Amino acid sequence: MMKKKGIVYTCGDHIDTDVIIPARYLNIPDVKELSLHCMEDIDSAFPKKVKEGDMIVAGWNFGCGSSREHAPAVIKECGISCVIARSFARIFYRNAINIGLAILECPAAADGIEKGDTVEVDFSTGEIRDLSNGHIYHAEPFPDFIQKMITAGGLLNAIREEQDA
Repeated sequence: MMKKKGIVYTCGDHIDTDVIIPARYLNIPDVKELSLHCMEDIDSAFPKKVKEGDMIVAGWNFGCGSSREHAPAVIKECGISCVIARSFARIFYRNAINIGLAILECPAAADGIEKGDTVEVDFSTGEIRDLSNGHIYHAEPFPDFIQKMITAGGLLNAIREEQDA
């Protein structure tokens, strides 16, 4: 996998899937249109402000609540390249990998990185560099097979690539 660099948006602990994508919009079948409502109950302008490559840094238990795959899908569709958190809800963690959204658990980074900081992540080493203040954090990097899934854009794409090889 490669490095990603982006501006950070922060949120707190226990951000559930209904905050990430409110249930009132789940009848929208198109993920691009659905992503226009990503995180709107925290910041209604979030989808308009995010630029390709930006990141979310969060607290404990990010993605708790229902098991909807829509949550990581809309985050990725908005342009978020990585979510760094103190911890993730188990189902969100797996759904993120399945759809190819990079996520890293790193309590020190979640505590030290601030909204608006520019951060660079090296997914092969787990190194998280806060370019705004010079701090370096270390997360456990994913094993190669999961890095391939994320690089491929998710589990199904990785399977297709394996079959085509």
